[in-house]
Amino acid sequence: MHNACLFLGAGCNAIHRMSTLARPACLGLLACLLAAPGCYKVPVTGRAAVNMVSDEAVIKVSQEAFADFKKRYPVTRNRAYDQRVQRIGERLAKVAFWDVPAAEWEFVVLEAPDQINAFAMAGGKVGVFTGLFKIVHNDDQLASVLAHEIAHVAAKHVNERLSQAMAIQGGGLIVSGVMSTTGAGALTSNAVLEAYGLSTGIGATGFDRKKEKEADHIGLIYMARAGYNPEEAPKVIENLEQANAGRAMPPALLSTHPSYPERILQMIDLMPKALEIYRQSSQKQAPQLVK
Repeated sequence: MHNACLFLGAGCNAIHRMSTLARPACLGLLACLLAAPGCYKVPVTGRAAVNMVSDEAVIKVSQEAFADFKKRYPVTRNRAYDQRVQRIGERLAKVAFWDVPAAEWEFVVLEAPDQINAFAMAGGKVGVFTGLFKIVHNDDQLASVLAHEIAHVAAKHVNERLSQAMAIQGGGLIVSGVMSTTGAGALTSNAVLEAYGLSTGIGATGFDRKKEKEADHIGLIYMARAGYNPEEAPKVIENLEQANAGRAMPPALLSTHPSYPERILQMIDLMPKALEIYRQSSQKQAPQLVK
C-alpha cells in the first residue's frame, strides 16, 4: 500500500482504517476514477468495474489451468449428460456472444459424483461435475446453472478479483497501465485457480457474495434470452438447499455465496423482467425432463 499512498495522500489513510473486506471495493472504485482506461461496464447490470490485468493473459493462463484441472477428473462416459450440457451450453453461448465475442466455448462434463458444482473460466472453458445432476431435474434448471457460470465470464469477475488482489499486494494499479500491460508470465496457474475458487490451497475462497448475486442476475437474463424458463432458477437453489440439509454451513456473512433465501429473493425481484424476455424469446421449447 505504500506506493498507492504516494498517489492518494490523505485518502489512503481512510483505506487503512477500513475493514479488510471493504478495501477491495474501495480500491476498485479508486482505480476506476484514477485509471479510467481500466474500467469497463458489466453486461446486463451496467455496473462499472475495474480490470487492470490483460484479458489475453487471463485467458491464456485460464486455458492452461483448465487443461491441468481436467487431469484431476476423468471426462464422463455418460453420453446423456454430455449431450444435454453441449446442447444447452451452445444455446446460452449464442445469447452471450456480444458480451464475450472472443470466447471459444468448450463444455466438459467431469466424473465427480460427490461434487454438486460447475465452473467457467475466461476464454469460455466450462466444467460441469456429474454430481450437479442430483439437483437439476430438467433442461431449464441445468440452463440456470450454466448461465450463472457463463455470467461470471461475461462480467470478467476473475479479472476484477485478480486486479483487487494485485492492488492490495502491490498497490500498483493506481499507476495507469501498469497492470493492464501485465503479461501471462506475471500470472500463475495456481493464482488463477484460487481466483476462481478451484484451488486446493487456503486462498481458494471463490468469488465474493456481490459477484455471485451479480452472476445470478446476469444468468437469469441469459437463460430467458435463450428460451429457458427463468422460474426454474429459484428451484435449483431450493434443490441445493435440500441437498445440503444437515451439513454444517457457514453463517451468511462469512460465506462467499449469498444465503439461499437472499438469492431466491433477488430472483423473485428480477422475475417479471426475466419472464418478459422469456416470452419474447424465439427459442422457447418444452422442458425436457431428466431420464
